[in-house]
Amino acid sequence: MSAPVGGRAEATASASDAAPPAVAISLDDLHKTFGTVAAVDGIDLDIFDGEFFSMLGPSGSGKTTVLRMIAGFETPTRGRIVLSGKDVTGEPPFARDVNTVFQDYALFPHMSVHENVEYGLRVKKVGRADRRTRTNEALETVRLHGFGDRAPHQLSGGQRQRVALARALVNRPKVLLLDEPLGALDLKLRREMQIELKELQRDVGITFLFVTHDQEEALTMSDRIAVFNNGRIEQVASPIDLYEQPASSFVAGFVGTSNLLDGDAAIKLIGSRGLFSIRPEKILLRSVDTATEPGDQICEARGVVRDVVYLGASTHSVVDLDVGGRLTVLQQNLESSIEHALAHRGGPVLLTWDRSHVVSLKPLEEEENQSAGEPSNQENQ
Repeated sequence: MSAPVGGRAEATASASDAAPPAVAISLDDLHKTFGTVAAVDGIDLDIFDGEFFSMLGPSGSGKTTVLRMIAGFETPTRGRIVLSGKDVTGEPPFARDVNTVFQDYALFPHMSVHENVEYGLRVKKVGRADRRTRTNEALETVRLHGFGDRAPHQLSGGQRQRVALARALVNRPKVLLLDEPLGALDLKLRREMQIELKELQRDVGITFLFVTHDQEEALTMSDRIAVFNNGRIEQVASPIDLYEQPASSFVAGFVGTSNLLDGDAAIKLIGSRGLFSIRPEKILLRSVDTATEPGDQICEARGVVRDVVYLGASTHSVVDLDVGGRLTVLQQNLESSIEHALAHRGGPVLLTWDRSHVVSLKPLEEEENQSAGEPSNQENQ
């Protein structure tokens, strides 16, 4: 069974055993068109107070446009935006209790770190003593105490990112909007900042709405994730449910790596017609003469290793199946070596996996109808 799709059904289910938390952001039938292009095509979504919520999808999927409409930088073509119970659809950005952190940080180069952080408070005409106290508190929160006198060019990329966060947090918004803020960092620093950002969100306790195209970022930090595709939400779920129970072939392929089985291969290997997903790390690769335990819960497939890719911590083997189709197998490099894996290249192998790891996806014709614009009774319910 696949996980439920859409924002509101998932949110209600997750809170069924307790009083539902307050809704920080509610999007109701949200649309945005640019000329003949539907950038956002009917979004219904509730995001709760104190939640770290990510909008994940490829470029052009509509996630950034949704964030800009929440911030007030874009006006919806149709639909409503409600923040903490207040309809702000027609309100300007400065009238909304949100702050935005962008990828380029947009720090003022001629100002010190302290001056950058307190700038929003000066615009709001907050008193000098209160400005200093709140600015120091914000810098302390992002672990930059003692950096106030430095210029932005004297900081590392990660430190500049934290200054941008402090500048947004100093205004004490109810919602912090983050538009791919880690995109300009190198891989090592980005992974460090993912952990820091989630810890910061726990410390301050406000709602974070995070936009990214990087599935690792979303899985690492989020309480829930909405996967966007062609202006619509394909699925809303926790990171675990999203990965283990994708609702469509798009989600299965975009969030991590997934093998898809359909047609005759599905009938012969799974025992039924349809579209099925199996993650590469769930499959065991064995020699054809290896004895396996019989049972209804174990699926088997024979094939030939087409290629082997060494990735350091793991090895990916691409196997052409005897029944047709192809599967990718991921093996952790614990006791085996690349030489051991390469020894299978061009040779026959036996693949086995537990039937419980097979996920049934939407039928192909349903996905094709949705991509063509036909309504689905599952979408955004």
